[in-house]
Amino acid sequence: MTEKVLAAVRTAPQTTEFREFDMPEIPDDAALLKVEVAGICGTDVKFYSKPPIDDPVIMGHENIGVIAKAGATFKKRRGLKEGDRVFAEHYVGCMNCEHCHRGDYRLCYATDWRKNPEGLRFGYTSAKRPPHLFGGFAQYMFLPWNSVLHKVPDGLSPELAGVVTPMANGIQWALFDCNVGYDSRVLVQGPGQQGLSQVVACRQAGASLIIVTGTSKDRKRLEVAKKLGADHVIVVDEEDPLARIMQITGGEGVDVSLDCTAGAGTIPVMLGIEAMKRKGGTLLIQGELSEFPNFPLAKVANKYITIKAARGHNYESCELALKQLNSDRFDLDLITTHRFGLKDTHEAINAVGGSGEVIHVSLMPWE
Repeated sequence: MTEKVLAAVRTAPQTTEFREFDMPEIPDDAALLKVEVAGICGTDVKFYSKPPIDDPVIMGHENIGVIAKAGATFKKRRGLKEGDRVFAEHYVGCMNCEHCHRGDYRLCYATDWRKNPEGLRFGYTSAKRPPHLFGGFAQYMFLPWNSVLHKVPDGLSPELAGVVTPMANGIQWALFDCNVGYDSRVLVQGPGQQGLSQVVACRQAGASLIIVTGTSKDRKRLEVAKKLGADHVIVVDEEDPLARIMQITGGEGVDVSLDCTAGAGTIPVMLGIEAMKRKGGTLLIQGELSEFPNFPLAKVANKYITIKAARGHNYESCELALKQLNSDRFDLDLITTHRFGLKDTHEAINAVGGSGEVIHVSLMPWE
């Protein structure tokens, strides 16, 4: 009898079905990952409520696990063996284009599942596509030859390693894209797992001032932000955030504004622009805005603001994130607040978009 793999499959908006798939045959250049932790973020919340495709999907794109089976060619090429713990990026690149050669798999056309029907990305790909196991909300995940893998450092727990994706984004967006460094003044909007990772990255890089904003629902997250290095926190529905920022900075404003509000519309963009009194600041925006009537382009030009779009992470930022998570510089266990078993996938996803007490959710397929 063929061995089966249990998976949680999104079949419709806010609907999970549990299905069994055949254990796949593993080609010589591929491997099988036994999933230990699948992290859940705001993107999962959004796509669970509004699926971008009609096909069933095994979600889960922040995956930590152990190599359960690997072909000889895979082991030789990748320097990995059965029993090694790895982080699998959700990008599955072509490995031939300029972007892949410099480690920017996020920019490879092969990973663009929106425009490329043949594109493959863990947590986003149709479960109809053989061998079906292309997401972390399952006991096992298939790793094709072009999977992007990072060996998890010895001593780093699977659950804390599960924070690597938001931490890598924090390093990518704040340090690589927006050049936060020594003596930078930074505004981080939103104290979720992504915003808190930005706080850690900015503090590690030497920022002299970190201000974090949130709503009254985020009080516990804002307390965590202070413990991780934020100098000031602002509750935006109780005080004027711009006035408070100018008071904190003596009217000078900030150098960088990072929008980590996960779809709060135009408000954080406008606050970021207004909060940058200095010439030459950098504004990081999210991609949820489809329209922006009356965008203040003249003010952006007058302030000489550089606008950067948040778009995942590269290979180097993931490696640095794993090192950061394995260090003792910050109490990063404060971020890993909740864990669920596979049978509670529906509740796990909705927990991220619910209570302000939830920061990072770990789905543990074997619990």
